[in-house]
Amino acid sequence: MYSVRSQLIKRYFLTGLLIWVPLVITGWVLSFIVSTLDQSLRLLPQAVHPQTLFGFPIPGAGSVLTLAMILLTGLLATNFIGQKLVIWWEKLLARIPFVNSVYHSVKQVSDTLFSSNGNAFRKALLVQYPREGCWTIAFLTGKPGGDVVNHLEGEYLSVYVPTTPNPTSGFFLMMPGKDVIELEMTVDEALKYIISMGVVAPPPHTPAIKRT
Repeated sequence: MYSVRSQLIKRYFLTGLLIWVPLVITGWVLSFIVSTLDQSLRLLPQAVHPQTLFGFPIPGAGSVLTLAMILLTGLLATNFIGQKLVIWWEKLLARIPFVNSVYHSVKQVSDTLFSSNGNAFRKALLVQYPREGCWTIAFLTGKPGGDVVNHLEGEYLSVYVPTTPNPTSGFFLMMPGKDVIELEMTVDEALKYIISMGVVAPPPHTPAIKRT
């Protein structure tokens, strides 16, 4: 009887843990994002701060301000005057040593990632890394360019191998196309698989039966 009760208590505890852990982690992440964006309130004069106007701080006010600034910037950059200002700003940054290289490198990456017609992270791949016999998930980012192609024989692909559980860090590799396997898996499914350290596996894919 005692062992049955202990097993029930253990099962109930694990069930509750599985419910609360994702909720707590999600709440912590959202709290961190909101508190970080609230730092943008420092851009406002003290006289118009929510705490000055209402007598108490308003959590999330910085997030609203940040989103408003992004939308306003995008709105201004889509008209003729805004495009001229963006061009003038980029020319100004181009004259500043070091800043020029950092800004344009980051801009190229962001343009590729957020462009609606970009090819970054569009396919999930299966590759052998860090040695033959060990397999991991990677993402196709394109093909090698520049002088690199003059030193590679055959078809090569540029792939990004993310780390787990933080996929924002990883390794950039140029691999032969014959060594890369394209997966029947969406990028979102692959990211969930990586972040969960292999615990949350995507649903199995059943190959289509070829009719003769």
